[in-house]
Amino acid sequence: MKLNQVPIDPSSEGSPSGFSGGQKDLASSPAEKKAAARAIEQHIEPDTKKAGNWADEQSAEVVRAFDAKDGHGWVTSSAVKKAHGKWGDQVESLMQRLASEKAALRSVNNVLQGTDFGVRSQVRASSTLDDF
Repeated sequence: MKLNQVPIDPSSEGSPSGFSGGQKDLASSPAEKKAAARAIEQHIEPDTKKAGNWADEQSAEVVRAFDAKDGHGWVTSSAVKKAHGKWGDQVESLMQRLASEKAALRSVNNVLQGTDFGVRSQVRASSTLDDF
């Protein structure tokens, strides 16, 4: 084991609980945060919505195919319909989470900058060096 680098597979190199020293894809600069929010807005949200719509269409076809036509339907039809309803709730929850993460990425710089300015003004206001 080399101590001057992160192992390729931390779990195989004796690293406790697979910890590798942090996330490599963590957006930390204002530009990276804007890019991450833009990626959510332009790619992840629309692609998730598209996948959800595709699943809606496919599930509806399955429900229709196995539904009662002459009074005798398959249990599969109602089971797929029920499972798809639960899955739809999860997709909606994911879409809300993505919107929340996008908003957080866009507002975090304002929050941190406001905190920095607030601390600066408090420290500056109580400086005894101003008397000299």
